[in-house]
Amino acid sequence: MTSLAVLPPVLRDIIEDNEGVLTLETALEHLSRAEIRWRVTSGRWQRPCQRVLVAWPGPLTGSQKQRVAAYWAGPGAALAGLTAARLAGLTGFDWDSGVVHVLRPAGRKPRRDWPPADVVVHWSRRLGPEDVSPNLVPRRVRPVRALVDAAEWMPSNRGAQAILAAGVQQNLARVDDLLREAGRSGTHRRREHLIRVTLQDIAGGSQALSELDFMRLVVRGYQLPVPDRQVPLYDTQGRKRYLDAAWKPARVAVEIDGAAHQEVLQYWDDMDRDNQLTLRGYTVLRFPSALVRRQPGYVAAQIRDALEAATRERPPGPLAGRITGGRVKA
Repeated sequence: MTSLAVLPPVLRDIIEDNEGVLTLETALEHLSRAEIRWRVTSGRWQRPCQRVLVAWPGPLTGSQKQRVAAYWAGPGAALAGLTAARLAGLTGFDWDSGVVHVLRPAGRKPRRDWPPADVVVHWSRRLGPEDVSPNLVPRRVRPVRALVDAAEWMPSNRGAQAILAAGVQQNLARVDDLLREAGRSGTHRRREHLIRVTLQDIAGGSQALSELDFMRLVVRGYQLPVPDRQVPLYDTQGRKRYLDAAWKPARVAVEIDGAAHQEVLQYWDDMDRDNQLTLRGYTVLRFPSALVRRQPGYVAAQIRDALEAATRERPPGPLAGRITGGRVKA
């Protein structure tokens, strides 16, 4: 910060404690309008929006931008969505890291001034104390609310699924809490069905985005029987392996290969697992994740063929049925 030594001690402490960001009202309690105007016009301070000041001449840091957005939004507002989720520890979603998402209570009088640059304003009819993390500055929503809102605001369905999967994998929230948040009364979400189905798939064992794509595009899209997911399997050396998806009565298994399978050691490890499954009487089908996304019908057709072959070779059971018109009929 520049020229802090000449400021009143109380104002200096406020500036240092808030990374240089303060409201115009706070500054006016210690300085005259002329003094503030001189600091801004001389380039010593900045005024990113009408009623917020930054006692710093250089580019704003991400944290300073968040504080500016929170001050601009006013009482009752909170940082939200991906912004709040990142502050809670979410990693791997940097595509809009320069954007600050802020949530304002619906019904509050709209601001007459434009929001600061790179600030996206959302509105909610439900934004009470139970939604906000206590004693954190700047004010932000709890991780569970942040993740569900971020999924709702993502540009694509796959992005929404990725947010939810990452939030659970990174231990920021439990599936039950996310499901409860998604269904809270008074909230209308255009993606509520997708969010609920995705969370149910995660609870059922789908861990990676490729596995969620498989469930949504292939299994549900073509009405295949729902498989078990992340099925544990012990190999001949006693090591615990996991199958992405398996129809155990039919002894059919599916593995979805992502980028990690391009590594030689990982590739051999997967082949070894497939060999052991084959020796146990399993039919093992492998698909790259890109094929699952781009040609789900082709993937579904091969799985149908494997399940149909299983019903011919084994006594009728839960998977018995005939396949017509691209659909499985019991």
